[in-house]
Amino acid sequence: MGETFEDVHGQLLNQGEENEMEIFGYRTHNCRRALCILGYICSFGFLLLLFYWKPDWNVWANCVPCSLEEADVILLITTDEFHQCSRKKVKWILLGGLKNSFSDQLILSSEDSIINRAILRPELKVRCVTVQKIRYVWNNSEKQFQKIGALEDSLSCSAIHSTFGSGFTSEEAEVRRLICGPNAIEVEVVPIWKLLFKEVLNPFYVFQLFSVCLWFAEDYKEYAIAIIVMSVISIALTIYDLRKQSVKLHNLVESHNNIITTVCRKNGGCSKLESRLLVPGDTLVLTGNVLLPCDAVLLHGGCIVNESMLTGESIPVTKTPLPCVDSSMPWKKHSAEDYRRHVLFCGTEVIQTKPSTQGPVKAVVLRTGFNTAKGDLVRSILYPKPMNFRLYRDALRFLMCLIGAAAVGMIYAVCVFTISGESAGEVVKKALDVITIAVPPALPAALTVGIIYAQKRLEKKAIFCISPQRINVCGTLNLICFDKTGTLTEDGLDLWGIMPSVGIWSQHVYKFSSSNALPWGPLLGAMASCHSLIVLDGKIQGDPLDLKMFEGTDWEIDFVCNEDNADVTTTQLMIVKPGPNSSKVPVEGIAVLHQYPFSSALQRMSIIAQVIEEHHLTVYMKGAPEMVASFCRPNTVPSNFSDDLQLYTLQGFRVIGLAYKPLEIKTHAEALVMKREDVESDLIFLGLLILENRLKVETKSALQELCSARIRTVMITGDNLQTAVTVARNSGMISEDSKIILVEACEAEGAKSATITWKLMDDYERLKLGTHDTCIKIDVISSPAKEKRDYHFAMNGQSYQVILKHFSSLLPKLLLNGTVFARMSPGQKSSLVEEFQKLDYFVGMCGDGANDCGALKMAHAGISLSEQEASVASPFTSNTPNILCVPQLIKEGRAALVTSFCVFKYMALYSMIQYLGILLLYWERNSFGNYQFLFQDLAITTVIGITRTYKVSLNHAYPKLAPFRPPAQLVSPPLLLSVVLNILFSLIVQVCGFLLVQRQPWYNKDDIYSGCYGVNTSLLNTSLSENGTANAHEAQAEESEYRSYENTTVWLLSTINCILVAFVFSKGKPFRQPVYTNYIFVLVLAVQLGVCIFFIFADIQNLYIALDLVCVPLRWKGFIVLALVVILIVSFIVEEAIIENRALWVVLKKWSHFQSKSRYKKLQRVLEEDIHWPPVNKTEHSLPVNEGMVVYSNPAYQNDETAS
Repeated sequence: MGETFEDVHGQLLNQGEENEMEIFGYRTHNCRRALCILGYICSFGFLLLLFYWKPDWNVWANCVPCSLEEADVILLITTDEFHQCSRKKVKWILLGGLKNSFSDQLILSSEDSIINRAILRPELKVRCVTVQKIRYVWNNSEKQFQKIGALEDSLSCSAIHSTFGSGFTSEEAEVRRLICGPNAIEVEVVPIWKLLFKEVLNPFYVFQLFSVCLWFAEDYKEYAIAIIVMSVISIALTIYDLRKQSVKLHNLVESHNNIITTVCRKNGGCSKLESRLLVPGDTLVLTGNVLLPCDAVLLHGGCIVNESMLTGESIPVTKTPLPCVDSSMPWKKHSAEDYRRHVLFCGTEVIQTKPSTQGPVKAVVLRTGFNTAKGDLVRSILYPKPMNFRLYRDALRFLMCLIGAAAVGMIYAVCVFTISGESAGEVVKKALDVITIAVPPALPAALTVGIIYAQKRLEKKAIFCISPQRINVCGTLNLICFDKTGTLTEDGLDLWGIMPSVGIWSQHVYKFSSSNALPWGPLLGAMASCHSLIVLDGKIQGDPLDLKMFEGTDWEIDFVCNEDNADVTTTQLMIVKPGPNSSKVPVEGIAVLHQYPFSSALQRMSIIAQVIEEHHLTVYMKGAPEMVASFCRPNTVPSNFSDDLQLYTLQGFRVIGLAYKPLEIKTHAEALVMKREDVESDLIFLGLLILENRLKVETKSALQELCSARIRTVMITGDNLQTAVTVARNSGMISEDSKIILVEACEAEGAKSATITWKLMDDYERLKLGTHDTCIKIDVISSPAKEKRDYHFAMNGQSYQVILKHFSSLLPKLLLNGTVFARMSPGQKSSLVEEFQKLDYFVGMCGDGANDCGALKMAHAGISLSEQEASVASPFTSNTPNILCVPQLIKEGRAALVTSFCVFKYMALYSMIQYLGILLLYWERNSFGNYQFLFQDLAITTVIGITRTYKVSLNHAYPKLAPFRPPAQLVSPPLLLSVVLNILFSLIVQVCGFLLVQRQPWYNKDDIYSGCYGVNTSLLNTSLSENGTANAHEAQAEESEYRSYENTTVWLLSTINCILVAFVFSKGKPFRQPVYTNYIFVLVLAVQLGVCIFFIFADIQNLYIALDLVCVPLRWKGFIVLALVVILIVSFIVEEAIIENRALWVVLKKWSHFQSKSRYKKLQRVLEEDIHWPPVNKTEHSLPVNEGMVVYSNPAYQNDETAS
């Protein structure tokens, strides 16, 4: 458009985010607007309809460009490949009415906030625009629109405490409420008239309206009425579904919009307030058993919340207060990836609260309305990201080709009928008729046929879909990422044993299956108290690992409650004590005084506990063994720690490290003021807790099915690397004979550059030798050139992050054979899926909902195994908790994709068959009669379309996944060749019939009865004698407007050809079950063919007159049947022997030196020629990194030419 982002006219909105948009300023121009209104009137509203479809044209026609500061209209264009446009009006928020209760300048408490900078003084008003439910205000200082409704990310921990800790005054809260808007996720139930209006104005229905009007003008009333009836039914069903979804979504969020909260006001104490009136920065007082109406950051006290609505994980999550540290670092960066442990999310339930010594549990409102986590999920439903699928782009191109053919036909029709002296009105009607023939109105809907019924079949198999268009995409998936725990393996864990350690020596493994009880000591204390379990409704709940560990002690959980004020402050102290079945111990129990909850980023949790009736405090830690050992004194970690850890992780066990230390302090208050770094230092290593995590029964067979279909499988897990590798081996994801190369990357330290090392893990051979040899053998071998593809890379999240930052040019090469990614954080999972997509993989992601939401949304097809509300983050949700849903979804996707292609081919070919017949008859100034059109359009094509659709419902996907995918684009040589050849066959047959009938000895252009014999002649003579010769000639002339030998021949050939093409295009194996399994479809084809054969041989005069047919000699009827048999045989042989002959196309590709343009294929070809890849037993160093370098970047691979 000529503007750059540096210009004031245009800027970027939401820069760097998923919904990034270009934003341009325009000012309404009165003269232009007047001309547009005139255009609306002169075009009978068509120009207005065009502007409705193209909002950018509307803006360009009505407005003139200007700076964003002066604009009253905003044009937004998404920066993705779709470039979707939208038009928004700039509005003003007036604050003048608040002058009396505020200073004239309306200075708020946080002077650097966006709200302060957005207020235009002295007018006291704010410019704003609302985009996808989010409000943006104009920042007068920075001259740009910025998102409002959330606290600034630049705020430090101390700033949040000092600025918002005591709350706002009522006046300041009112100002913020006016600017930020209500704290409500409002999803209106869309009125039926609005749904109807939007649906009817769809280009598809507008084209249908044009076609119906033309058909009424040509007295083609029957089919026009049929189309109207079908369209009304279709619109009604669509509106019903949309209305039902709208009501469902409205009911889902409405309950969270009217919650009574307790808010602190500066100098005003605490008061009750409706949640709609909350603003970012308000201070909330929290109690238990309440739904959060907003996102909030915890300031004082602790909370246990249920986040299943967001994560799909119905495990209680412990939240800790934001530390009040004196640092200018933004609060999120201070907490690194673990900032979520301080945040309470909208829609989650506060189960329990634990006040601090500073008073009740308090939290500051962080985000309101659609800015919240739940609001973001709702917006993802309201404004789903469109799929960039080549099928739909190719369909549009193909549609344009048909429109081009229609334009040629229109010119031909105008020339023919003008030369023959037809009236102008008749010429126009005949020309426009060509458009409705060449471009069938039902063509766009043909692409959705397979999707609709595939979705219904998936629902029967407990797989639910909120984005139906992605079903077709599932047919193209060639890489599936799996979470491990809860997805490939069972959710539950079995406590297998514990390996205590004393000093630098490990002890014998203690088996919990034995009758001996674990004696009292720090190890038993750690197992009994170092967890985040809670008692809810009389049942212990929490992480499965914590549950199994605690059950192994036979202890019980109790709580001691101290209530200062039932509405505000409730102190609950967790006590664990020996149960009736536990061994006798010399203590009454352990009180948990403080807890540092487990974090996937930190890979550990700690508690401060006190044995009842003892005065000293003890710290217990539990977490990843490597992480726990790093916090322990070296002289307490066994010398064979690594060997012991690898021994059990290589066998697929989940291993947890335990540690402790006595604290020198004696009071709870002293412990609370200690820094976590001081608490978690100089620990004493206690031992390894060993848990068994079994594979799900269905895992191995499902992975084997995917492997047989040549679909790559990748594991992305937060678990230990060795455990993940073993699970990959046991599940068949990595074959027994394959080599595994461990990739380890280390961050730069001081003057040292970052390094990356490749090591060959010969773990499988070691396990075959026996479990006593606990080393991982690092073989020093040359690159396995003979087995170039028989290797897999494995790495952890830390190495992945270093590679992203320092070795980005190596990343694509590593991803080609990367199979195991362990210790991955949720953000790294999403990043990895995106990197696979950059290589042109079609990526599926399957997870159990816990920490997988980002990756599920990022993938082309995300499949959640969770039944929680978090499934809204995933396009697909399976109620069956195993991965068998993945191959099933791929099968249905392939079947739907093939069905879309077949229906599209049929609809396009049917229109071209009819188009060719009409153009031939136009040469004789003839056409099909109304009932001939009606029979072809309604009795043949519509019925075939419905039963073919029903065929999709009856003909399930083929039960076995083929080792190749169906084509994902219409513009592919096999499909184009199929359509072109069938058009050519139809053209040859119709042209031959058209020309040969004129050369028959009985042919008489002026006498449509010259080909009749026997009874037909007597009927004609009777008619002549009774009505007189003159009347008979008048009747004959009246009847013969469409009736002719050319018409009869061409119509019969084209009609039966449509039936034959439907049969030929009914593709079955390898993606769908054979056509004969759909008895209804086969029966319909047989009946239609039988009726058409009956028309050929009937010789019933009244029937022929009604259908504008004429009788022909028996020999010519035989010729028509013979021609159709020949075209059926030729079409079938061509389709089976050429079009569907995969081996032939493979040979042609090799002969023509065709090579895939996918980036991963290009890179594979390059690496096959590289004798030094993969490197083994080698270390590389990175180049020096500039301080200001962005961590997540991959510049070396943005240009794929470097790889080729």
